[in-house]
Order: sequence, then C-alpha cells, then structure tokens
Amino acid sequence: MAKPNYQYEKRQRELAKKAKKAEKAARKSTDKPDDDNPELSVDGLTPGDSAGDPGVAPASEPTA
Repeated sequence: MAKPNYQYEKRQRELAKKAKKAEKAARKSTDKPDDDNPELSVDGLTPGDSAGDPGVAPASEPTA
C-alpha cells in the first residue's frame, strides 16, 4: 500500500486558501465604490456641513 503524500495535500490546501483569499479581495474591491474623498458621507456633505447654504453659518453658532 502506498503511503500518503502529506506535503502534496498541504500544498493543495494552501493553494485553495490562497485562491479563496484572492477571490474575496477581488470581490471586496468591486463592491467598494471608488470615492475620491472617503471623508464624504453618503449625501456628499462632510460631517461639519449643514444641508443649507455652505456660505452661511449655522444658527446654533453665535456670531461676534
């Protein structure tokens, strides 16, 4: 009876794991939208911006 080739089996598992990891990375890169500025939220405003005119200060800030 022939003895099992453990190195071959291990290499096959490593190749399968590497292929799965590459597939997952490719899937993540296609699912992720290409944003030039990742700090922008979904509506296109930065966290400090208000929905109104960007040149007007918000009413909650006192003006001196």
